[in-house]
Amino acid sequence: METASKNSLKTWRILINIWSIVFFVAIIIDFLGGNSLDGLLNLISGLYIGVLAIYVSNKEFERWYDRHQGKHPGEKLVFVWTALMVILIVFNLIPSVHYKVPSAVSSAYIAVLTILVITTKSKTMYQSKREK
Repeated sequence: METASKNSLKTWRILINIWSIVFFVAIIIDFLGGNSLDGLLNLISGLYIGVLAIYVSNKEFERWYDRHQGKHPGEKLVFVWTALMVILIVFNLIPSVHYKVPSAVSSAYIAVLTILVITTKSKTMYQSKREK
């Protein structure tokens, strides 16, 4: 892989890791504060999804041009997201807990799942192409 491409992917991976932490912390603060960050979550969600889409797109283009061999599976991120969503939904169902899962959070989760499905299909297609 070219050094510039490798550095670019590394930079985007660092950014997505930072935004993931920021978003998860904001979601926890919002939960503990009873939906106190609803407006801010919309902003963070948009930024997070944008950075994630850029990183994953970059990574897939590199794969298709035979310049990406790294192993940074998105499944781990999806597992964390799924665990967080299950916890939030369970608390959302408890009447004594005054919390509603913000639409920005559920939308971000759907975006993460969608991106995983697309990249998984792209990877499968790429591997099939390489085997021929």
